[in-house]
Amino acid sequence: PDHPDVATSLNNLALLYDIQGDYAKAEPLYKRSLASMEKALGADHPSVATSLENLAVLYSATKRNEEAVKLERRATKIRAMKR
Repeated sequence: PDHPDVATSLNNLALLYDIQGDYAKAEPLYKRSLASMEKALGADHPSVATSLENLAVLYSATKRNEEAVKLERRATKIRAMKR
């Protein structure tokens, strides 16, 4: 279900896998968390920015820098709107 608590749990599990270097397990969880956060809270919510940043870190770690930069830019825009 698209609920912020479920999305946060998915993100936390993804973060655990990410820290362990298991990017193949982390990536789909980050993506599910992001989609759920967007649906539950809206595309411009600060929690969405956090999910974007976490996925961007994974992309950077896996040498997908162009994708990481796109996510970081989007997260930065969200954070700028909330100030």
